[in-house]
Order: sequence, then C-alpha cells, then structure tokens
Amino acid sequence: MKHTTLLFGGLLAALSLMPLSAADQAAVKKTPARNIQSVDGRTLFFEYCGVCHGRDGRGAGPAADSLKKAPADLTQIARKHGGKYPEMAVRKTIEGDSSIGAHGSKEMPVWGSTFTLVSGNADMTSLRISNLAKYLESIQAK
Repeated sequence: MKHTTLLFGGLLAALSLMPLSAADQAAVKKTPARNIQSVDGRTLFFEYCGVCHGRDGRGAGPAADSLKKAPADLTQIARKHGGKYPEMAVRKTIEGDSSIGAHGSKEMPVWGSTFTLVSGNADMTSLRISNLAKYLESIQAK
C-alpha cells in the first residue's frame, strides 16, 4: 500500500490523545491527524474520535473542556432516533456528506477526506467509514 503524506494546512486537525490537566485543557494544541493504516472501527474511533468524545464515546475526552461546544455523547445516537441506530446518517456525518450541522462546529474534523488522504483509495475510505459507523452502533446505550 502506498504511503501518503498528510498535509492539512490546518484545515483538518486532531488533538493529541494525551490526558491533560484542567490547566492544560485551555491551551490544547491542534496537530495533524496521524496516518494509521488500521481499518478497525474501534481503533479508528480511539485514534480520531476519542480525544474529544472520550474512549467510551460519552463526550468527556481529554480535550472536551477546551472546545467551545461540548462533544456529543455518541452512545445516545439510537435513543435520539427512537431506538433505531441510523447507520446511513451516521456514515454521512462521518464522511462529511451530511447537510445538517450534526457534526459540530469547525473544531470538529470531518474524517472522510482524512481517510481518503491516508489510503488514496475510495474503497478503503468507505470501509473505514463503515467500520467506524458499525463501532458506534456497538457502543449504543441499551
């Protein structure tokens, strides 16, 4: 697989996954998303989403307090949709193809374009988005 250098020019950024003290959270530094080759949904979530949404998906990641808008509790997606997990809507949101503002502010990266830069392959991008959406389905509150 061809390795792709990721250059975001500040447009897409993720925050470091290092735990921060309350004093440090006000000054969280944005860094470019790391290039990981995994397509596993859980691994993708921990790498790209966990810093804000928390490793459990409830919105209390180490960088959450430094954001202007609190990250969503991703374990409540199905509950907010009448108990049915809206996989296609979630996929579109992750991809950045959603016309609604559900993916948050400009602080919230859209991962579809990042995954495309990582692999350079539309099928791999789709697989990553699908696996991430399926992982989110697996953490829905019962």
